[in-house]
Amino acid sequence: MTSFAAIARPAAVPPSERRLISSGSEFERVAGFSRAVVQDGWVFVSGTAGFDYAVGSIAEDVEQQTHQAFHNIAAALAEAGAGLADVVRARVHLTDAADFAVVGPLLSAYFGDSRPANTILVSGLIDPRTKVEIEVTARLP
Repeated sequence: MTSFAAIARPAAVPPSERRLISSGSEFERVAGFSRAVVQDGWVFVSGTAGFDYAVGSIAEDVEQQTHQAFHNIAAALAEAGAGLADVVRARVHLTDAADFAVVGPLLSAYFGDSRPANTILVSGLIDPRTKVEIEVTARLP
């Protein structure tokens, strides 16, 4: 049987040009991903749910989850040297299409005049408590 290390693709970008950002989420460790990756002037923020990592909890309602997801995204962007105004692409996953009535206006409020390209999908999410997950790509200023 071939090991994962034997088939892993060698890093194409020197580590000094690629920066990984972690929120400390248990999900990152278990699934082997970073909250964000900074490379070549871009910031790629992984799908981010409304977990409050400081206390290890998630609110029950989609509005509070959305606020917390944006708080988590803004923290990752800030660590990378960017902000929500630098976001050029967003993908939003909702578990219930009816929640768009709540989430849509929040997207507009958080993104303001930057108005990134956006896709909103109805998806099944891994944790049944999660009602919204947001992924963004930003350009460093």
